[in-house]
Amino acid sequence: ESVLSRIRSFEYSQKNAILVPVATLGVGGMLVYWLRSRHKIKTIEMGDGWWGSGERPLKGKEDESIRPFKIETSDKEIEDLHRRLEQARYAPPLEGAAFHYGFHSSQKKRQGPACHYGFNSSYLQKVVAYWRNQFDWRKQVEVLNKYPHFQTTIEGIDIHFIHVKPSYVPHGRAVQPLLMVHGWPGSFYEFYKIIPLLTEPAEHGLKEGDVVFEVICPSIPGYGFSEAPHQKGFDSIATARIFHKLMNRLGFREYYLQGGDWGSRITTNMAQMLPQSVKGLHLNLVFIGRPGLRRMISVMLGVYVPWLVGLTREDVRRMYPFIQKNIHEVLRESGYLHIQATKPDTAGCGLNDSPVGLAAYILEKFSTWTDKSFLHQDDGGLESKYSLDELLTNVMIYWVTSSIVSSMRFYKENISKDPGLTADARVGVHVPTGIAAFPQEIIHTPRTWAKHIFKNIITYSYMPRGGHFAAFEEPKLLAQDIMHFVRKVEQL
Repeated sequence: ESVLSRIRSFEYSQKNAILVPVATLGVGGMLVYWLRSRHKIKTIEMGDGWWGSGERPLKGKEDESIRPFKIETSDKEIEDLHRRLEQARYAPPLEGAAFHYGFHSSQKKRQGPACHYGFNSSYLQKVVAYWRNQFDWRKQVEVLNKYPHFQTTIEGIDIHFIHVKPSYVPHGRAVQPLLMVHGWPGSFYEFYKIIPLLTEPAEHGLKEGDVVFEVICPSIPGYGFSEAPHQKGFDSIATARIFHKLMNRLGFREYYLQGGDWGSRITTNMAQMLPQSVKGLHLNLVFIGRPGLRRMISVMLGVYVPWLVGLTREDVRRMYPFIQKNIHEVLRESGYLHIQATKPDTAGCGLNDSPVGLAAYILEKFSTWTDKSFLHQDDGGLESKYSLDELLTNVMIYWVTSSIVSSMRFYKENISKDPGLTADARVGVHVPTGIAAFPQEIIHTPRTWAKHIFKNIITYSYMPRGGHFAAFEEPKLLAQDIMHFVRKVEQL
């Protein structure tokens, strides 16, 4: 019996000798898997799409060629524009109205506070007179063609882009590919002033030691010379996927991204989709989703004890009084958004038929989004930051391509969904991020709020001046901030 018991105890100890390490390994493995899954970066699934006309062809590969493209015009196009400008009808403005319904100082006490009415029709007539009699579209087409333009077919639609390389690269210096994405009601033309600063920095007074870029500026599908999607559902995530495919087609495995307005949303989605391809993300507008309890507490305490909720003095200066700056002003400026997110084709058909209506609708944004105080000026302050040639060239890109309706549909496709249920709602941004906060931007996002989504903020800059159209309005300030950000990322 003693011999048998020893044999059994030996067998038992042998089993333990095997089972204990196996169990330990199993538990340890599960723990490691759990820890790794916690730290695994969530991404947006890339997926695929088809936006061409009709059903996707079952056979045959998509034409992946990159084709040179040139913007052209004709006598017929210009004559049609002039005829429509000559036949425009105007509604007379209210007496004393500028870009708002208000009154001069002597009348203010009697008549009450100012209310925003929109584009002043007296000034609009001056703009249209210039457009008809002095604006030279043929000359502006030459300006647009000074950079190389291309088109390529992706997911069934033709994607337009400009691709500008530096003419000279100092020995040993790496050229960084930079994709810059515009928004609404802008276009690729917004970047014409900043491109030379990024591709030839030394020639424009920027530091010799700065990084050098080759710049790719696509037109969002449905904007300008990029074909409009023929199918429903084309949102910022579909755009992000198409632009990743574009960069891959151009031979880039890693690249930097920059965007404001819709360009911010699109490039953020690109960083959420393929973080391994994005070396860095630079934004001049930040989307941070719906406010939660933490942000509400931050707002309530921020005006009294900003340091307690992570706000700086500059944040407080830009955000308060909160109701006025974040509710009243946003409501005043967002009427277009409600129209475009619900009935884009209804409003759009009128704008697509009338160049004067189109100009009023677009140029009003270049007034109040550049500087909120411009609505108190008779000319909307438009010519204090831009020339009429620049402003009308951007309008013409919408006019000659008949793209205002398809550009407005982008709001319907992106905003009609529950923001909490979209694919990007619960996905953080882990790539190195730079944020340029311009003081006249429609809404200010402090760093402490931004970091809930952007987990790796490398630079956050309070810009000294400028508004929504940063590259168009303050190209040098934006270029310097992009370079500052990229230099820091390259040193990591």
